[in-house]
Amino acid sequence: MPESATGRATDSAAFDDAERLSPDALRDLQLTRLRASLRHAYDHVPFYRAAFDRAGVRPEDCRTLGDLARFPFTVKDDLRMQYPFGMFAVPKEEVRRLHASSGTTGRPTVVGYTERDLAHWSDVVARSIRAAGGRPGHTIHIAYGYGLFTGGLGAHYGAERLGCTVVPASGGMTGRQVQIIQDFRPEIIMVTPSYMLTLLDEFERQGIDPRSTSLKVGIFGAEPWTEQMRREIEERFAIDAVDIYGLSEVMGPGVAQECVETKDGLHIWEDHFYPEVVDPVTGEVLPDGEHGELVFTSLTKEAMPVVRYRTRDLTRLLPGTARPAFRRMEKITGRCDDLIILRGVNLFPAQIEEIVLRTPGVAPHFQLRLTREGRMDRLTVRAEARPDAGPEARTAAVGLIARGVKEGIGVSVAVEIVDPETLERSVGKIKRIVDARPRDPA
Repeated sequence: MPESATGRATDSAAFDDAERLSPDALRDLQLTRLRASLRHAYDHVPFYRAAFDRAGVRPEDCRTLGDLARFPFTVKDDLRMQYPFGMFAVPKEEVRRLHASSGTTGRPTVVGYTERDLAHWSDVVARSIRAAGGRPGHTIHIAYGYGLFTGGLGAHYGAERLGCTVVPASGGMTGRQVQIIQDFRPEIIMVTPSYMLTLLDEFERQGIDPRSTSLKVGIFGAEPWTEQMRREIEERFAIDAVDIYGLSEVMGPGVAQECVETKDGLHIWEDHFYPEVVDPVTGEVLPDGEHGELVFTSLTKEAMPVVRYRTRDLTRLLPGTARPAFRRMEKITGRCDDLIILRGVNLFPAQIEEIVLRTPGVAPHFQLRLTREGRMDRLTVRAEARPDAGPEARTAAVGLIARGVKEGIGVSVAVEIVDPETLERSVGKIKRIVDARPRDPA
């Protein structure tokens, strides 16, 4: 029986029936559900009827899973243009809950759920928590934001579905969160990885050894994070750190989950969400193993089915391991829209993160600010100092980060070390890129 890093054995009895499907049985289930979902979208969402008609396809043209490539993509702007309820496939009175994105870059995207959608969502999040090592009777501290953001309530109902005790801490009030963890003694925490590191700093500020807490597992999502960040969290907190993936447009958290016994990428719950990876430029479907943009089609959603939704997340598909029935997606390496081309050099925030994480005196909280001087673009890395970092440590960090970027990526950047908790946060995570360059006149 395999064991996790903290020595807890995993058990095949923890699998549900879908996780035991044979490859052929899974493909048959996917095709049946896919054809039904395409028909549901075409018959009940005018946007999809028009999009399918323009592409010259109808639901009955999907005779194999490969035929999905003939259908048009959906992008975030499509959802924004249908604000608020234009993408819904059921009457408003059948919708039991609404969630929405923050809308910081324009109109928010609104998603709706029927009673059955909420049940499916709870099921896949419960499956995810179980794959992370959670069991009925465990206490789970949820520090994702509650409200229109899907993270808090998605995690909450999944934890309850599994039979866990939920501490709905939400985000913020970091000192109080530390006290609650000390008093309520949860085994599991669900939170963004960047806020988890803020909690770690607060434990140490209060003189509490983070390794002495009751926590055994951290389930981290809502933003990309690196293997180096995983190592720091695991070493400083003596826990297993695993990844959860989701996005509100497809469902919310629980689309895919990393298993605690392997920590080798996220198994996609393919009985509910059909994945593809496509070339970000051409849209061509790529074979498993090749890097590209992740695309999802929902298989069981009633209120708001999505067809070939382009996530903008970059990854690749790999065979299943701990959950052999389902393929894995590699940890997200970046986003198509996060690519920065600076003086001819391509870079992603994850590359900067690796450099920041290995710099003494600096917390793993940073932001990239793009400006323009004359005709030349300029990138400033703004990183938060650790609470105990003095002036000398901050000065040294400036040089280390600038040199690390120059030597590792091949471009010169400015570096600013700012005070702890200075960078603006939203639902527990920092906006990685701020583009302050003047817009070209229309």
